[in-house]
Amino acid sequence: MKIIQDRYEKKLIPSLPRELFEGRIIVIFSEVEAQKAVDYLMRQKILGFDTETRPSFQKGKMHQVALLQVSTPDTCFLFRLNRIGITDALVRLLEDQQITKVGLSLQDDLRMLRQRRDFVPGTFIELQKEVKAIGIEDMSLQKIYANLFGKKIAKNQQLSNWEAETLSEAQRKYAATDAWACIQIHEEIAKMKRNGDFILELTPQPEKEANTNHNSL
Repeated sequence: MKIIQDRYEKKLIPSLPRELFEGRIIVIFSEVEAQKAVDYLMRQKILGFDTETRPSFQKGKMHQVALLQVSTPDTCFLFRLNRIGITDALVRLLEDQQITKVGLSLQDDLRMLRQRRDFVPGTFIELQKEVKAIGIEDMSLQKIYANLFGKKIAKNQQLSNWEAETLSEAQRKYAATDAWACIQIHEEIAKMKRNGDFILELTPQPEKEANTNHNSL
């Protein structure tokens, strides 16, 4: 019987074994490569989805989304949007109504993508809604993954430069892991709901302080 928490304690995460995507990672630099990658992705049944944006350390300044990660269970494509933008092929994928595409905080990701080029979003599944349906209150990928699998997804590359000339191996692994993890979460929740073999433990709520403002007799 699987035991999960409604709220996972962040302090437990550092001691967990690290999770990393071990499949193929293919970086896309051109429209021609994007077309080939999308042709491959459009033949899949499920895709994990995420984006990365160069962080801004200057108040009021925001960068455009720089990277789109789209993963199958064993292959992740990293589309360098700061180089190629949203190509016609990517619009076809983003507007697709048939393939199961899963992600976390999709509203933010899709909004940022549409700032580069407008499109009509196709079928996407929001993992935050899926986990909430089984009683998990946490909204972050790191906490959700730790809760379901007992492993940590390291976030040390999150604030790195996603517009760098060349993405480091650590950046590529981080980006691919985030997208791939969305598939793992979606499929694990589906299995748990299908089998009903899990217990949700609720975080104890602090007792309300007794009202000490009584009128003296």
